[in-house]
This record gives sequence, C-alpha cells and structure tokens, in this order.
Amino acid sequence: MTTIAFLGTGLMGAPMAARLAGEGHRVVAWNRSVAKLTPLVQAGVVAAGSPAEAIAEADFICLALADATAAEAVLFDPRGVAAAGRPTQLLIDFSTLDPAVTRSLATKLRARCGVRWVDSPVSGGVKGAEAGKLVAFCGGEDEDVMRAQLLLAPLTVRAHHLGPLGAGQAVKLCNQLIVASNLLAIAEALCLAGTFGLDTRQVPAALAGGFADSLPLQIFGPRMAAGITTPKLGEISLMLKDIDAAVAAANASGSSIPLTRQVQALYRQVRGRRFDHEDLAALMRLYERCE
Repeated sequence: MTTIAFLGTGLMGAPMAARLAGEGHRVVAWNRSVAKLTPLVQAGVVAAGSPAEAIAEADFICLALADATAAEAVLFDPRGVAAAGRPTQLLIDFSTLDPAVTRSLATKLRARCGVRWVDSPVSGGVKGAEAGKLVAFCGGEDEDVMRAQLLLAPLTVRAHHLGPLGAGQAVKLCNQLIVASNLLAIAEALCLAGTFGLDTRQVPAALAGGFADSLPLQIFGPRMAAGITTPKLGEISLMLKDIDAAVAAANASGSSIPLTRQVQALYRQVRGRRFDHEDLAALMRLYERCE
C-alpha cells in the first residue's frame, strides 16, 4: 500500500478518497472548506492543513478541483504543491480542465519541483465514484499512466490512455458535450410527456433498453420527474464551466460546433435565473410549464 495526497474533497473527490482509504492506502486529504474533511477523517483519512503538508510523505498526488483557478492556487500558492513536491511523485489530475491549461500547469510544475503529471478526468458521477465504477480518460507518458494504474484500479472500470498530456482532458470535454446535451433533451422530453398528460415518473423506465436510454436518463430522469435535487449528484455550474471550455477550445481551433453553442446558451439561462449551483435535475426549471 502507498501514501496518497488527495487535494479537493467535493462531490467527486470525497468518495474517491474514501475508496482509496478503504483499499488500505494511507490517504492524507486537504480541502479549502475544512468541514468537508470531517466525514473522511471518521473513515480513516488524515486531514492536512495545506497542500504542501498533505504531499509531504506522498507517493501520489491526486487533484479533484473545480476549475483552473483552484488548480493554480493549490499548485503554486506559497503552501502549495510546488513548495514541497519532488521528482519521485506522480500527480494524477481527476479535475476537468482545458487541455491547453493542463499542459501549461504540468510544464510549470515539473520545472518548479520535478513532479510528473497524468491528466485523468473521470466520468460516472457521484454514484460511479462511490461504487468504484468510473471511466477515466488519461493523458501523459506511457510509464506515468502505467504507474497511475495502482490508484485507478479501485476507482474505475476502465482507464483509457488516449495520448500525451491533455489528451484525457480533450476526450472529457467531448464527453461533457454529449452529457450536457443529453440532460437538456431529457428535461425537455419529460416536459413534453407532461403536456401529453403522462405520468412523467414512468417515462425513464419505459425508455429503458431502447435507443433513448442512457445512464443520465436513468439517474437524473426520475429525479427530474419527481423534482428531487438533493443530495446533489452534479452541479449545473460545473457543467457550464466544462461547456465553456469546449467552446473556447473549438474557437481556438476554428471548429464549428453549433449544437454546443445552443447548449451553452441554455445553461447560461440557468445562471441568469440563479439556480446554477443546484443539482443537474434542476434543469427542469428551464421549462416553467413543467415545474
């Protein structure tokens, strides 16, 4: 077993850190909001006062952070990773970031302290994290991705090595495009079902096994139909952040992505109505007649 620093224990990070501790690894966790560490400490995780303290004895450094701003701070603040990192450590980033940002941060960190980097954003949501059934999209050097398998094995059902640094993030943005569009389609379909006088709570089960079926339909469809938004399984603002990153990447490459731009506009409507920090099931509120 090994020592793992886990930085960021939010919706996804907390169950992932708990699973690694349950496998017998020594997990030292840090989170900006200290209160979120309490349940993990009760599960055997050690709490640290700073990222530098968390990684002091770690073989692996795991990140599960909200965005690039948070990652920059955790890595390069005075008590951040760069202040205590060393070349023998491997950083595995489970966050979802722009591929270019990932390459920039990884290059800067390696120049500062020698820490190697694998980008490994995941798909499967909170339930997948709790069950160890995530899918990971990996970018990095072959030897680093091979080494990362020790941690990925208890967290995932599949870990795809897709290419050099940033490749995992690129595929994750493609994943988010599909998921974000699907969630809007589910909300709109349930609204349409309601206008037909159907019991919308029956629709996800009725569609199971057909071409319209998906994990988002079976996880979020019943929650949308019943108006359930707690506990939070995914936050609307984080999905919008990922869609914004996909649009920015498309702009940089000159790609035409008209559907994604429409999806972005609808998610921005959510932000305008100030429920962007709610669960993804709250997308039903875009359709006022269906509330």
